[in-house]
Amino acid sequence: MLKPLFDNVVLEKEKQELKTASGIVLQEKAKDQPSVGKVIAVGPGKMVDGKLVTPSVSVGARVVFKRYGGTEVELNKTEYLIIAENDILAVIE
Repeated sequence: MLKPLFDNVVLEKEKQELKTASGIVLQEKAKDQPSVGKVIAVGPGKMVDGKLVTPSVSVGARVVFKRYGGTEVELNKTEYLIIAENDILAVIE
């Protein structure tokens, strides 16, 4: 398992449908990269003015993140995305 450092977060990207709601099938290069994922692991936080600031997201949360950000990693045939907490735009409730 990946254990992120500082304020980094490990996400598992959600798979996007290859078909739109109206039934149009999208080609691989026509669709955007997914920007929704599930938080798998969260780092301990970062030091600001000598105090540890803990991340505001928790394991299991569904989040919206910036497209094309982070570092993709494959571990045990599963793809993960490691991003900084400030690249997370919203938590889906």
